[in-house]
Amino acid sequence: MSLELIDIALAERQPHPRLEHRVTGKVKAVLAETIGGQQIRHELLVPVWLDVRAGMSEEDVELGLMVKAADIVGRLKQHLGAPQG
Repeated sequence: MSLELIDIALAERQPHPRLEHRVTGKVKAVLAETIGGQQIRHELLVPVWLDVRAGMSEEDVELGLMVKAADIVGRLKQHLGAPQG
Protein backbone atom coordinates (compact mmCIF):
# COMPACT_ATOMS: atom_id res chain seq x y z
CA MET A 1 0.00 0.00 0.00
CA SER A 2 1.34 3.40 -0.95
CA LEU A 3 -0.37 6.65 0.04
CA GLU A 4 0.51 9.81 -1.87
CA LEU A 5 -0.48 13.33 -0.85
CA ILE A 6 -1.78 14.83 -4.10
CA ASP A 7 -3.44 18.05 -2.91
CA ILE A 8 -3.62 20.20 0.21
CA ALA A 9 -5.63 23.39 0.75
CA LEU A 10 -6.87 25.50 3.62
CA ALA A 11 -10.60 24.85 4.05
CA GLU A 12 -11.31 27.23 6.93
CA ARG A 13 -9.60 29.28 9.63
CA GLN A 14 -10.67 31.40 12.56
CA PRO A 15 -9.19 33.01 15.65
CA HIS A 16 -9.15 30.74 18.69
CA PRO A 17 -12.11 31.65 20.94
CA ARG A 18 -9.98 32.03 24.10
CA LEU A 19 -6.28 32.19 23.21
CA GLU A 20 -5.42 35.59 21.77
CA HIS A 21 -2.52 34.72 19.46
CA ARG A 22 -3.76 31.32 18.26
CA VAL A 23 -5.51 30.53 14.98
CA THR A 24 -7.38 27.29 14.39
CA GLY A 25 -8.48 25.83 11.10
CA LYS A 26 -9.15 22.83 8.96
CA VAL A 27 -7.01 21.76 6.03
CA LYS A 28 -8.33 19.54 3.25
CA ALA A 29 -5.79 16.88 2.28
CA VAL A 30 -6.36 14.60 -0.71
CA LEU A 31 -4.52 11.29 -0.67
CA ALA A 32 -4.36 8.64 -3.37
CA GLU A 33 -3.47 4.99 -3.02
CA THR A 34 -3.41 2.05 -5.38
CA ILE A 35 -5.00 -1.19 -4.21
CA GLY A 36 -5.19 -4.13 -6.58
CA GLY A 37 -4.40 -1.90 -9.55
CA GLN A 38 -7.25 0.51 -8.75
CA GLN A 39 -6.52 4.07 -7.64
CA ILE A 40 -8.59 5.25 -4.67
CA ARG A 41 -8.79 8.88 -3.48
CA HIS A 42 -9.26 9.82 0.15
CA GLU A 43 -10.27 13.34 1.22
CA LEU A 44 -9.40 14.20 4.81
CA LEU A 45 -10.25 17.30 6.81
CA VAL A 46 -7.36 17.81 9.25
CA PRO A 47 -7.92 20.10 12.27
CA VAL A 48 -4.86 22.27 12.98
CA TRP A 49 -3.79 25.25 15.08
CA LEU A 50 -0.97 27.77 14.95
CA ASP A 51 0.41 30.34 17.38
CA VAL A 52 0.76 33.60 15.44
CA ARG A 53 3.94 35.61 16.03
CA ALA A 54 4.49 39.31 15.42
CA GLY A 55 5.25 40.10 11.80
CA MET A 56 3.48 37.07 10.33
CA SER A 57 1.40 37.87 7.25
CA GLU A 58 -1.92 36.23 6.39
CA GLU A 59 -0.04 34.09 3.86
CA ASP A 60 2.43 33.01 6.56
CA VAL A 61 -0.46 31.91 8.79
CA GLU A 62 -2.17 29.98 5.98
CA LEU A 63 1.10 28.31 4.99
CA GLY A 64 1.82 27.44 8.62
CA LEU A 65 -1.56 25.75 9.00
CA MET A 66 -1.02 23.74 5.81
CA VAL A 67 2.51 22.73 6.87
CA LYS A 68 1.16 21.45 10.20
CA ALA A 69 -1.50 19.43 8.36
CA ALA A 70 1.10 18.02 5.95
CA ASP A 71 3.18 16.93 8.96
CA ILE A 72 0.15 15.17 10.48
CA VAL A 73 -0.56 13.42 7.16
CA GLY A 74 3.12 12.41 6.95
CA ARG A 75 2.95 10.82 10.40
CA LEU A 76 -0.27 9.03 9.40
CA LYS A 77 1.40 7.67 6.26
CA GLN A 78 4.39 6.53 8.30
CA HIS A 79 2.15 4.79 10.84
CA LEU A 80 0.10 3.05 8.15
CA GLY A 81 3.27 1.93 6.38
CA ALA A 82 4.74 0.34 9.52
CA PRO A 83 4.79 -3.48 9.57
CA GLN A 84 1.78 -4.98 11.33
CA GLY A 85 2.46 -7.27 14.23
